[in-house]
Order: sequence, then structure tokens, then C-alpha cells
Amino acid sequence: MTFPAIRPRRLRTTPAMRRLVAETRLHPAELILPVFVREGISEPVPVSSMPGVVQHTRETLRKAAVEAAEAGIGGIMLFGVPEHKDATGSAGTDPDGILQQAIRDVVAEVGDRLVVMSDLCLDEFTDHGHCGVLAADGTVDNDATLERYAEMAVVQAEAGVHLVGPSGMMDGQVGVVRRALDEAGHQDVGILAYTAKYASALYGPFREAVASSLKGDRKTYQQDLANGREALRELEQDIAEGADLVMVKPAMPCLDILRQVADASPVPVAAYQISGEYSMVEAAAANGWIDRDRTIMETLTSIRRAGAEQILTYWAVEAARAL
Repeated sequence: MTFPAIRPRRLRTTPAMRRLVAETRLHPAELILPVFVREGISEPVPVSSMPGVVQHTRETLRKAAVEAAEAGIGGIMLFGVPEHKDATGSAGTDPDGILQQAIRDVVAEVGDRLVVMSDLCLDEFTDHGHCGVLAADGTVDNDATLERYAEMAVVQAEAGVHLVGPSGMMDGQVGVVRRALDEAGHQDVGILAYTAKYASALYGPFREAVASSLKGDRKTYQQDLANGREALRELEQDIAEGADLVMVKPAMPCLDILRQVADASPVPVAAYQISGEYSMVEAAAANGWIDRDRTIMETLTSIRRAGAEQILTYWAVEAARAL
């Protein structure tokens, strides 16, 4: 027998062969588009650190939702940017606040053609930029924040959202939100839990997109990137409290965590390819250092291969059309 007898290259010989034996495939229905809608503007405002991403008006948001539905993606995640902020994020629980208006607009426009999701967190709405209510000493008060999350969940459900996404990393947030929804008669509104959300420098562009007022960081409540085991503890807690889907965030720096969560989770697992991941690729491509289109698909395929069944990505519509 001539060495080598085993030649894995046989299955890499042509595009058709590679496609035939591909272990991981992307589908538009697995992609979710995060979008920003800003109160008080008449034209979309570009996000300078995220080329191609804008803060939408309500009207352009409607158009973006229709485009997303026509591209065949699975869902849309809404983030509201209010004109006025305060210490408790009251705009986040105002039935006529920008996020609730956006939910109603998108549901009216696309109905059930997309799963309409909303960020359930106070950071976009607070004048201090933290994800919750501050105690007298300036720390985030976990339990006082949970009360606000319960209110927020109900107003989003009443606006017609399909899934809420509690993202503040408060202990007990999934259970409190589930109970509030059920008590208000919204048993069919699901929860996409931000289960393993790590503190990361890669959130920087997002903070421009939501006009964040944050000074400092969120390391006292978001997870430490050095730790993997506690992600499984967070998963166990979120499942026990009623999460319908769970999420790992960021995606690319946490592929190992994503794999562990996917192996352990009894519910679907999502990953969020965050703003910094997007911006790094766009910046490198703009400088001619990488092939933009190939890199986009490589990153998404890697996230899918690591175990994500749903991927939140700012390239969702573009990638869906390419697929």
C-alpha cells in the first residue's frame, strides 16, 4: 500500500465536494438583526464606529423590518434610544416610550413574518448608563432593578413583542420577568435570556449606537471573561427560572463558552456577534487587509459550528441574501 492511504484532501477537491460534506451550514432563518431606533430624529443617523449601521427613525425602522422579513431572516431585536434619560430609566417603562412604539410599529408592519424581540434593560434609558437602579453608594441595586425589569417586561408585552431579552445580568432576572409576564396574562411571550454575558471592551461601538451615558464599566454584574465554569451556573439558574432560549455574548471571544453551553442546554442557544466584532471586520476590510465577504461568512460559520442555533448579527440581512 502506498503511503499515505488515508487522504482527507479527497473531500476538499472541488466546491461541489466541499459543499456535499460540509458539517456546518448557515440558514437565513437562524439570523437575527439587531436594530436601533432613536426618538426625535427625522432622518437616520449613521453610527460612525459601525459603518453601514444607523439609528433609525420609526419610519425607516418599518422599512428595515420589511427588508429583513423579505430576506428570510428569523428575527429582529429592537433597541430604543430616547430623547430624555433619568436615574431610573423611566422612558423604558413608558407605554408610549420609543421602544414600545417601535415594537408596535414593527409588529404592525411584519406581523408573524419575523420574531419581534426587544432588549429588556435600563442602560439605554438611564442618565448614568448602568443597567439598573443605583443604590445610595453608587452601586447597582440588584433587587430594586428587578422591580423595574418586571414593569418593563409587561409594557413590552402589551406593545406586542414576541420575545423579551433581559440583558442586564441581574441575579434572578429571568424568574422575575417570567412571573411578571404570567401575572399580567402574557404567558405566550417568551424569554431570550442573556445567560452568559461577559464584560468586554468590544461593546464600545454599541455604546455609541445607543448614546450611552456610562462612565466606568459594568464588571460588578457582567461576567468576568476569565471565567468559564460560572457560565454553566448561570445557565442552570436561567433554565430553572423559565428561560425559553439562552444566549452567549460576545460570540467570537467566547466560542469555548458557547460550545459548553450548547452541550449542556435543554433549550435553544443563541450567540450575539457584538458591535466590536462587526467593527473590527469592517475596519480591516476598509483598509484592504482582509476579504470582507469571506470574513463575514467565516465568522458566522464559526459561531454556528461552536453551537449557536441563532445568531444576532448586524450582517443578518446581507448574509441571508448571500446564502
